[in-house]
Amino acid sequence: MTFIKPSTSKRLQQRRHSLAVLLCACGVSFFTGPALAQTYPAKPIKLVVGYPAGGAVDIVARTLGQVLSASMGQPVIIENKPGAGTNIAVKYVIDSPADGYTLLLAANALAANMSLYQPAPFDAEKELAPIALVGRVPVVLAVNAATGPATLIKLIEQAKAKPGSINYASPGNGSTPHMAVELFQATAGISLSHVPYRGGGPAITDVIGGQLPMVAVNALEALPHLKSGRLRVLAVMSPTRAAMLPDVPTLAESGFPGFEASVWYGLVAPATTPKAVLLRLHAEVQKALQTPEVRERMAAVGGAVLPGSTEQFAALIHSDRLRYAKVVRDANIKPD
Repeated sequence: MTFIKPSTSKRLQQRRHSLAVLLCACGVSFFTGPALAQTYPAKPIKLVVGYPAGGAVDIVARTLGQVLSASMGQPVIIENKPGAGTNIAVKYVIDSPADGYTLLLAANALAANMSLYQPAPFDAEKELAPIALVGRVPVVLAVNAATGPATLIKLIEQAKAKPGSINYASPGNGSTPHMAVELFQATAGISLSHVPYRGGGPAITDVIGGQLPMVAVNALEALPHLKSGRLRVLAVMSPTRAAMLPDVPTLAESGFPGFEASVWYGLVAPATTPKAVLLRLHAEVQKALQTPEVRERMAAVGGAVLPGSTEQFAALIHSDRLRYAKVVRDANIKPD
C-alpha cells in the first residue's frame, strides 16, 4: 500500500477544521451556564422538608414555594419526609439528580447531625451546595407563668444554689433548643436537668401542667401559650429582640454578650448542581425575601428573613458544625 502525504494546502485545511471543532466545543462549554440559567426551570421543582406538615419549617417552605413558583413560572411542590432527625430528607436530596429540580429547606439539624449521629450520616459541606439563607426564628426559654422563676436572674440564682435541681423540657435530644440550653449552661456556669420530649407540643403541655418548670422551644410553638398567659418567656436566644416579643430581653442583653442560638432555615441542593442553576435560585430567593408575603409569614412564626450571600450561608453551616460538635462532645448528647 502506498501512503500519499497530504499536500500543505490540505494539511492546513485539516488544521483549520480541527481548530473550528475545538472552538465549537469550547463555545458550547462556555455558553452552557448562561443558556441553562435562561431555560431553567423547565418543569416543576420539588422542595423537600424533613419535618411534618404544619410545623414552622413546613410553613416557611410553603410560603417560599408559592412566591418562587409565581416568579419562576413552574410549580414548587412541597414534599414532607420527616424521620431520623431530618436525616431521611437530607440523604434523599443528596441522592437525587443534581439538576436543580430537587431542593431541601434545611434547618440547624443539617449542621448538628454530622456530630450527633455516628457514624456521620452525611457530609453537608461536601455533598450539598448552599443556595441561600431564608430566615431565622429565635429559641426561647419559657416557664410556667404561675410557678416558674420570675426572671432569668432568678433562674440562674436558683440553679447555682442547687445544681441540677431545675428540670427543663425540650423537643428532644439533639434538637436546636436542647443544644441552645447546653450552650447557655456552659456560658452561665450552671447545671440544669434535661427532660427530652418527642416534639415541642408535648413538652409545652407538661410545663403548662406543672410537671416541669421550664421549656426551651422555638418562638412559634410558644407563642399561643404566651398570648394565653400560661407561659412566660425569660429570654430569647437570638442576637436581637424578637419582633413578636419586643419587651423580652435577649440573653446577650441579660449579661451574656455575644450569645446566640436560633433556628435558621436555608435552601440547599445536591453538591454537583450546575453553578448557573444555583445562581438563578439564589437570585430568586433574594427577590422572594423582599416580598410582603414572605416577610409577613416569617414574622408570624416569630422570626425574620435573612437575605445574604451564598458564602455567608456556607460559613454558617461550617461554624455551626464546629460549635455543635463541641456541644455534643462536651455534654455527651445522644440522639433519641
